[in-house]
Amino acid sequence: MPKPVVRVCISGAAGQICYSVLFRIAAGDMLGYDQPVHIVMLEVPAALKAAEGVAMELVDCAFPLLSGFTLTADNAEAFKDADYCLLFGAFPRKAGMERAELLSKNKGIFQVQGDAINKHAKPTCRILVIGNPANTNALVLSTQLTNIPKTNVTAMSRLDHNRAVGQVAAKLGVRTNRISNVWVAGNHSNTMVPIVECGVIYDEDLKNKQPVKPMLPAEWVKGEFVPCVRGRGTAVIEARGHSSSASAANAAIDHIRDWHMGTKPGVFVSCSLLTEEGNPYGIAPGIFYSMPCSCVDGKWQIVKLDLPKEVLDEMKASEAELMKEAKDALQ
Repeated sequence: MPKPVVRVCISGAAGQICYSVLFRIAAGDMLGYDQPVHIVMLEVPAALKAAEGVAMELVDCAFPLLSGFTLTADNAEAFKDADYCLLFGAFPRKAGMERAELLSKNKGIFQVQGDAINKHAKPTCRILVIGNPANTNALVLSTQLTNIPKTNVTAMSRLDHNRAVGQVAAKLGVRTNRISNVWVAGNHSNTMVPIVECGVIYDEDLKNKQPVKPMLPAEWVKGEFVPCVRGRGTAVIEARGHSSSASAANAAIDHIRDWHMGTKPGVFVSCSLLTEEGNPYGIAPGIFYSMPCSCVDGKWQIVKLDLPKEVLDEMKASEAELMKEAKDALQ
């Protein structure tokens, strides 16, 4: 018997990242190769024509799992009965714009979308905020939710996570499937903390594992690895003239797939959640902060790790940045 159709809403659907993500969702890469989907493409009126062209291509691919699509500029229509919302659309930072102004511009967008999701999406709807500044945009959106648990809102740190895994794998000359439990803490910004302390490397048959940190020179971790992960987005822009698109799309798919299907036993990934009092790392409550998480039965769970003081101190710096962003955005 076929599974019920899952309704997935994508904002910013005519954008470059969405051009990389939509076809993979329709192919089954995100929710499974037996899961039919209805894709809702949300765009601003000025971009609907471009989104219409993307919708034509979706039809032309003849994806067996695509049960249908909706193209709209109306939030109420877009979020109606949504099971998943992937929010790529956000006000972009322009030359000379202060971060406080960027936060203010996005505040209006995510308040409106949060209110519409609260009113029209399913109470079980799961929400991933990708549009930057993602952590604080997720916080703004969460303030509008009364019918949906705030634990159903996440901000994406999986791109930074994947960048960290990729750098470690490249340094050791192995495929990324052999590297696990390398992660990033904090904000999606230059204060993020890439962490290798609890990372492991599997042997070629993926059965036995050992700590990865002793294999990585300390000078490489501090002098190359951390700056590379923190500055990767800027480096991509400088190299290709555009921000990360395919890698951001891939990270969003990875994030939702783990949320939908669960993480493997013993594996944790990076996920930005709304912090609560008493969390394992002493991070202030009320901000969206990237944590090491496993996912079981659709619930993200923070994994408690033994981290050195130096790392914990760096995590506090990212906490301070997010607390300031929250204050600026919510005032």
